[in-house]
Amino acid sequence: MSDSHPAHLRIPPGQRQVHDFPVLDLGIRPGLTHDDWRLRLFGEVEREVVLDWPQLLALPQTRVVIDFHCVTTWTRLDMPWEGVLARDVIALARPTPAARHVVLHSGDGYTTNLPLAALLDDDVLVAHSVEDAPLSDDHGGPVRLLVPKRYGWKSAKWLTGIEFTRDDHPGYWEVRGYHNEADPWKEERYGD
Repeated sequence: MSDSHPAHLRIPPGQRQVHDFPVLDLGIRPGLTHDDWRLRLFGEVEREVVLDWPQLLALPQTRVVIDFHCVTTWTRLDMPWEGVLARDVIALARPTPAARHVVLHSGDGYTTNLPLAALLDDDVLVAHSVEDAPLSDDHGGPVRLLVPKRYGWKSAKWLTGIEFTRDDHPGYWEVRGYHNEADPWKEERYGD
């Protein structure tokens, strides 16, 4: 999180500071637009919800300035993002007491997993803007998740679904050997 500490104290072990915003993905761009984008909240919920672009923008908007850490060893400090707090979006579906985990679904077929509690932090966004501009397609626009306390692969691009589950279901990178938790400060890059 952005704060008054010197930059070198804000960069996790094994990371280096960059000033650009590198693009990393699976090589598939779904090309979603504001008109065809939808976010489905489903699974262990009291009420399945599907949000469209106007409905997302009608929710309370939040701006956060965060440090973004990628597992490929780069860190970008003080990135301003805008969107809706994930916890506000989640509240619309009212997860059941059995919901302990989420699977995040992307428009390119990508998935990743997190404990539900990780999405309830006050800096986790369903983000639509970065650096005072709409998210571009190459950075996951029109909407991506932003989970600053985890490596970037947990911040699913082209977010189209949040599935609430009882059990943990490792996603695309996790089943290929990436760490399940992805805490940059513990260098949880690969393996458990």
